[in-house]
Amino acid sequence: MAATNKTFYEQEIDRLYSASPLKAKQYLLIRQSKAFMEKYHSEHIELDDLAKAALMSRFHYVRVFKQLYGVTPRSYLKDMRIAKAKALLREGHPITYTCFEVGYESVATFSSVFKKSTGYSPREFQKRHKSNLE
Repeated sequence: MAATNKTFYEQEIDRLYSASPLKAKQYLLIRQSKAFMEKYHSEHIELDDLAKAALMSRFHYVRVFKQLYGVTPRSYLKDMRIAKAKALLREGHPITYTCFEVGYESVATFSSVFKKSTGYSPREFQKRHKSNLE
């Protein structure tokens, strides 16, 4: 019987599964909710809806998600949106377009979150990237 090589990620999931009283179904539902966030990051996503889809209370869902991925679902979604925004801004897309494309409904909120995450406003980030290309 040949052993399959598992990625570090898969080994960690197996380790967490064996060390935790959670059922395999709960792990599957959490992973599905993460995949949902990745696919629909630009949509309005409610934490309560993710928890309900995972058949957990909001607080239990956050606890299990953080146990699996090391961050809360809200932080994971924010970090993913900011990473996608950085890529769009590097490509030269306008800030307003980027804001709506990554799922923020307000340019002011987007700018505030972006600055807290990167240390630069979206405009400063775009200017720095533009000067690096020239």
